[in-house]
Amino acid sequence: MELLRKGKVKEVYVVDAEKLLFRFTDNISVFDKIIPSKIPRKGETLCKSSAFWFRKIGERGIKNHFLNCEDSEMLVKRFQILPKPSTQDENYLIPLEFITRYYLAGSLYDRIREGKVDYKKLGFSRMPQYGEELPEPYFEITTKFEEFDRKLDWDEAKQIGGLTTREIEDIREIILKIDAIIKEEVEKRGLIHVDGKKEFALGAGREIYVVDTFGTLDEDRWWDKEKYQQGEIVQLSKEFVRQYYRKIGYHAKLMEARKKGEEEPPIPPLPGDMIQKVSKLYIDMYHRITGQPLD
Repeated sequence: MELLRKGKVKEVYVVDAEKLLFRFTDNISVFDKIIPSKIPRKGETLCKSSAFWFRKIGERGIKNHFLNCEDSEMLVKRFQILPKPSTQDENYLIPLEFITRYYLAGSLYDRIREGKVDYKKLGFSRMPQYGEELPEPYFEITTKFEEFDRKLDWDEAKQIGGLTTREIEDIREIILKIDAIIKEEVEKRGLIHVDGKKEFALGAGREIYVVDTFGTLDEDRWWDKEKYQQGEIVQLSKEFVRQYYRKIGYHAKLMEARKKGEEEPPIPPLPGDMIQKVSKLYIDMYHRITGQPLD
């Protein structure tokens, strides 16, 4: 098979004109950097948990590209990648990522603290605290194929993605439907779905398809519901890996280098105990997200 694309944690191969094969690796990345440490069984959990969600939304009539999953490999419907898609094109991958947030966490919290996002525009009457539920879902669009993800307004997103305003609105509605399914499912097992990223393609007649992967520890953020109700936020995603690099000072050095346009410092590997902890998290969370044991 021809290697079409090699991402930070996933390799994409051409099967034929109609199908692609995703091969999920045990790599882990944060801050757009691949950590030089392998996480045992991570790729398998990502493949199988995303397959779980594709089957769930398929049962609800939401179009998607999923065909089959076995171990750490997923067979999917193929869409072409266009250099400059237009509103006249069909059967192409939309070169954008769509993020929807339900609680105040991650980069959104940082941007509020830095004054880059006005908390009043989010519906808060006073400066909110980390972890608060947002009055309304917060919808963002970023680039996909640029070196670093970049936030876009709707006008630029339409231009880059070859989309109409109505199509972006339809994508947002599909995301809200999917996230309602996720919430309904994972709350049975004591999880809060905090936020998540999704990707889309346009098929024949510009019909919207959900593509790539979603509902995993790499694309989404999860908290323990019981602990949250007790006033404690327990990170159940690779967010705690990000926090590790913040704690050791690497994140600050990386951001400073990027700000100054200097050479970025190499990301150090995870210590052995952290590798074991991260692997156990991925395996345990696969069970909590899907309700199924990892064979």
